[in-house]
Amino acid sequence: MKVTKESIIGDVLDFNPETAQFFFEIGMHCLGCPASRGECIADACAVHGTDADKLVEKINAFLGN
Repeated sequence: MKVTKESIIGDVLDFNPETAQFFFEIGMHCLGCPASRGECIADACAVHGTDADKLVEKINAFLGN
């Protein structure tokens, strides 16, 4: 799976649950909430005041992309 800023958080977590660590690192502790699982990475990062590009880069590196 290639993750982008438009990727849905729930899809990323379903593909590899270990990616949750990267969301937790930037303060996204609401991953169990149905609303947060339906958000794209860009929207969630905007709400949490963090850089979506950096998060996507970390996740893709972890996934070997």
